[in-house]
Amino acid sequence: MAKCKFADAFKEEREKSGIGKMDDQGDPVVMLLNHKDVRKAAHNYKVFSSEAVPGRIVVPSEVNIRTTRQIPFEVDPPMHKEYRSLLEAWFKRPLQNTYKEKLTTIISTVLDDVLSKDKVDVVSDLALVIQSRALTLLLNVPFDKSVKWISWGTHVFRSEGEALDGDKAAILYNYIDEEIDNAIANPTDNLYSTLLAAEVNGKKLTKEEVKGVLILTFAGGRDTVINALTNMMSYFSANKKALDYIRSKPEIIKTAVEEFIRYFSPLTHMGRVVTEDTTVCEHAVKADSRISLCWASANRDEKVFENPDEVILERKVNPHVGFGFSHHNCLGATHARQIMRITLKLLAEKVSDITVLEAEENIENLGEFTRKVGYNSLKATFKKR
Repeated sequence: MAKCKFADAFKEEREKSGIGKMDDQGDPVVMLLNHKDVRKAAHNYKVFSSEAVPGRIVVPSEVNIRTTRQIPFEVDPPMHKEYRSLLEAWFKRPLQNTYKEKLTTIISTVLDDVLSKDKVDVVSDLALVIQSRALTLLLNVPFDKSVKWISWGTHVFRSEGEALDGDKAAILYNYIDEEIDNAIANPTDNLYSTLLAAEVNGKKLTKEEVKGVLILTFAGGRDTVINALTNMMSYFSANKKALDYIRSKPEIIKTAVEEFIRYFSPLTHMGRVVTEDTTVCEHAVKADSRISLCWASANRDEKVFENPDEVILERKVNPHVGFGFSHHNCLGATHARQIMRITLKLLAEKVSDITVLEAEENIENLGEFTRKVGYNSLKATFKKR
């Protein structure tokens, strides 16, 4: 329906060599750019491992700001399966009707508030608020907890700019420690208590393991969901007829959400640590070096996607990797999809027009590449139907 406003930063190098290179705090990364190579490496955990020093598979590396292993994100099979089996039922709760009804109420209230104002910042007034309030459902904690989370801003590990901030990260870690201690003293039916009572291989989870799950839950779906929501609003401002089209064909909402995830790729890439000398795209990589699986590049691979730089709301074949791939496919994807689908449905019902007034882009510098991942600020008007 529309030409892409998010330039494909990786197109030239993807077609030429299939890899890119960047330096990450003195720990170089070889980026895999082709869809096939990304999926193949994601599946091959024995050679490309997630179970490295905590924080090292993230790009930029978080080894300097945390020592807690995020679970099951930083664990390889077979233990990864044990942890994931424990968590999957909880993270599939967004499929339940009661959950969807509560989430609809949350998002509808935020949109009504936005529609009552002359101008809003989509990032801070809409996307951040929806993400934080929705997280209370995922954790099954009181709604007012979201007030503190909103105060943390769009990224729990970063302050102004893109640099990782250890002091800010410590705020999250201390908060989770306190909440776990509260759950130990006063067990309830929230995620903290559920994890503290759970067992893996006949052993109860340690406090550190519980903390690892919670850090991932707080951090993993924060800026990614915010990016996805904000980029979607920007798209509707630039493509005025698109919202009318979805309103006339609500049956395409699920397909449209998958296309937005592919198109915007709210998480650019994720790293792995190489366990043995090997090659990627005929390029030698050494044991204990790092690669990254570049989801954003794979999602624009012209060998896989027809007209990859266009948003096709009814795209029939869409094997995107916006939520990762293989055993490390995002555990929070069900929750994120529900947020996107319900928001899109309510936008079509409640909003006649979105117009962006001012935009401050969020630009990632990735070695030889520069990629727009979203917005730091997006001032806009919303007109009620």
